[in-house]
Amino acid sequence: MTASHPTTYDTLVAEATAVPTDGWDFSWFEGRAGEERPSWGYARSAGERLARAEAALDVQTGGGEVLDFALDTAAPDRPALIAATEGRRPNAAKATTLLRPRGVVVVEVPDGAPLPFADAAFDLVLSRHPVSPDWAEIARVLRPGGTYFAQHVGPASVFELVEYFLGPQPEEVRTGRDPGRERAGAEAAGLEVVEVRAERLRMEFHDIGAVVHFLRKVVWMVPGFTAEAYEPRLRALHERIVTEGPFVAHSTRHLFDARKPEGPAQR
Repeated sequence: MTASHPTTYDTLVAEATAVPTDGWDFSWFEGRAGEERPSWGYARSAGERLARAEAALDVQTGGGEVLDFALDTAAPDRPALIAATEGRRPNAAKATTLLRPRGVVVVEVPDGAPLPFADAAFDLVLSRHPVSPDWAEIARVLRPGGTYFAQHVGPASVFELVEYFLGPQPEEVRTGRDPGRERAGAEAAGLEVVEVRAERLRMEFHDIGAVVHFLRKVVWMVPGFTAEAYEPRLRALHERIVTEGPFVAHSTRHLFDARKPEGPAQR
C-alpha cells in the first residue's frame, strides 16, 4: 500500500465500496493487491491465435479488456469477423464502447444460454475465465479444424479468502472446476484436447479495501457479500493485515487448448 492510500478501516472500506465494479479492469488494485500471472501469458497468446484466424468469438468477454489487448497483439493481422458475448448488462455496455470502434460485434447473452450464432461459424473461440464452459455450444459454433483457446479458473481458487469468510467448504465445492473433469466434458462434446496446463499462483492483499473491492467485483467468491454483512470479519482481517502484513491467498488457473476434428459433423 502506497503512502497516498488511506489507512483507517472506515476510510478504506468507504473508498472500496464506492469504486465501480463493471468490466475486468483491475488497475484500481495497483499497490494494494497483487497476483502472479500464469507463465503462458494468455492475452498475448490469444493475440497470436487471432492473427491466424478468419472468424473469432470471445465468450464472456467481461468489459472487453482482454480481447482489446489481444487485438493489439494481433495487429495488423486480425480476423475478418470478430464477435464477443457477455452475460452482465453493465459489462456488455462497457465492452461495446471499447470494442465497437475496433469492428467487434458485442452480443448480450445470459450465462448458460445458447450462443446466438450459426453452426460452424468460427474457426477460433476464446474465453478468459468463463463461468462454466458450455462444451456442446462451443463445439457447435466451431468449424471443423477450429480451436477453442481459453484460460479457466481452477479448483479452490482464492479459497483462503473464501473460507476466511464462509468457513471450510465441502469437498465437492473445493474440487469444482477441476481440469480433468473439464477435459472429459470437452471430449464428450467431440473436441480433441491438445493441451491443458495448470498453475497455482500467489496473491497478496495489502489492505482491507482491496479485499472489499475484490469480493464486490468477483461476486461468486462470497455470494451476497456486502461490507455491512461481514463487518466483524472484515475488521478482524484489517487488524491482522495491519499487524502481520498482507493476507496471502492462491489463485488456480489452467490453459485449455482444444480442437474440433476435421470430418463429419460432431454430435
